Amino acid sequence: MTRTADESLLLADCRARAVDLLKRNLTQDGIAAAADNAHSQHRRYTAVFGRDAAICAIGMALSGDELLEREAARGLETLAAHQAPNGQIPKFVDPAREEADFWYVGCIDSTLWWLIAVAFLDSRGLPEGLGRRLERQIDRALNWLLAQEHQRFFLLQQNEASDWADIMPRSGFVLYTNALWYRVKQLFGLADRDATRSSFNALFHPFSAALAEYRRARLLTDYVLKQARSRDLYLSFVNFSFFGEEGDVFGNVLAVLSGAAAPAAARRTLDALLAARVHERYPVRVVVAPIREASPLWRPYMARHRQNFAWQYHNGGIWPVVGGFWIAALARSGRRTEAKLELVKLAHACREGGWAFAEWLHGRTFAASGMVGQSWNAAAYLMAERVVLDGDDPFGPEQTMSRSDRSERAVMAF
Repeated sequence: MTRTADESLLLADCRARAVDLLKRNLTQDGIAAAADNAHSQHRRYTAVFGRDAAICAIGMALSGDELLEREAARGLETLAAHQAPNGQIPKFVDPAREEADFWYVGCIDSTLWWLIAVAFLDSRGLPEGLGRRLERQIDRALNWLLAQEHQRFFLLQQNEASDWADIMPRSGFVLYTNALWYRVKQLFGLADRDATRSSFNALFHPFSAALAEYRRARLLTDYVLKQARSRDLYLSFVNFSFFGEEGDVFGNVLAVLSGAAAPAAARRTLDALLAARVHERYPVRVVVAPIREASPLWRPYMARHRQNFAWQYHNGGIWPVVGGFWIAALARSGRRTEAKLELVKLAHACREGGWAFAEWLHGRTFAASGMVGQSWNAAAYLMAERVVLDGDDPFGPEQTMSRSDRSERAVMAF
């Protein structure tokens, strides 16, 4: 595919604006989640968020901008300084109030993203010796996660509303979280990686797996096989007698990027997402079929701030940050033509609202919503651009951290 002159100008403009936004959102404690204004201050988006800062660190490291590369680790170091005694990385740190927040029922994915970002920056020497300096915090973070791992499934367990989709009812074994967990296991050489991958596919896509031998797994998958309607995508979560088939786009995309999905499963997953048109008009809508108020999965908290009704926010809104990972997954799977087309559409999404880099867009009207100047949108664009144009893949095997003091069986206790 040959880009038109207009498309090339759009991409160049988006890149320049993304770099500028990230520079403006830099603070002495790291990257703020969004541009500083009265609204973002009220909602604490001027703080350093765990998952946001980690994703931003990846995009900043890939930006080619000297200042952003130099500052990529600052937010990760701030989060490490406020790590809980048990090893958990905070949901966010508000330096102005000297406060670390860990959410209502715990925030599991900040720790996962923090570890992934630390490994990525360390592999690129940004800065040199980052992994050695954060060695103790890394070990404590891994121990905290291992304490939440099921000892037969080797998957993480969590409460509902405790990951990035923090007003969604996913609980028990959650697709998104365990795609990240498999990536962490790869990066840090943790034990039982193959068992984690096997359980991942057996629980989240039992339609293509052999009948489980473990009796607990047989019971969980029996409920799914009897009741599930959608069989192409991975389930968003599996709990004791209920599960999610709304189609979690981020979780499915991360299954592809992390390698938890084998090549055939990755093709099936991407084909299903394309067939569901989650990338129209902009990449990417984060739910295929929103949870309606009449659904047994609906929760009262989903109406907080009137955000999570159908086609809004985490329940079917379009998130440019997830669009960046969608593009990376397409490129990783050899679909470079589609990835290039999606990169142009992602730039258009960032341009909505007058280059607002809006937090999310309505899944049907495409109206820009949420916070403006969202840092991780800018970072995800820069990441997607590097993957598509240069093949620089942050989910490649070369980021794996090899540490002589960590055994294959366990992490040192703290």
